[in-house]
Amino acid sequence: MFILVLIGVPVAEVFAFIEVGHAVGWLAALVLLLGTSVLGLPILSAQARSAIERVSVAVSQRGAPARAATDGALGVLGGALLVVPGFVTDALGVLFLLPPSRALARRWISHRYAGRVVRFAAAAGRFAPGERGATAAGRSAPGQRGRRPADVESTAVEDDLQELDG
Repeated sequence: MFILVLIGVPVAEVFAFIEVGHAVGWLAALVLLLGTSVLGLPILSAQARSAIERVSVAVSQRGAPARAATDGALGVLGGALLVVPGFVTDALGVLFLLPPSRALARRWISHRYAGRVVRFAAAAGRFAPGERGATAAGRSAPGQRGRRPADVESTAVEDDLQELDG
């Protein structure tokens, strides 16, 4: 599949450039090709900043950042496709920048990979350090099911500030 994409995308780009060149002229096609690449740089930068901000907000509100991360990644992918010279990649990039098509892509990705993510999380949970929900005595405390025991052995040390200054 990867080799097909590796060969098919450049062939489609050359074909699209030839067709656009015949329709609008070679110079106009070249200006369009370079113009979308130059225009794609600030769009890529704005999408990356927006994605980081949306994920940060979701995490700070203690929400699940998966939707914001996926949406942001699709926006960054759209900006990156605009930077790559070619009319086919530009069309795909614009599609990833539009909210309705981004929502469709996000839904397709979540349906396609949700099972894999759940299996990975379940497998990773098995290798977490310590027993989940167990107290120091080795049994589960009432009302503490699923929580880790509190850290009662503090590692904080009080120092003499005058001694630290030298």
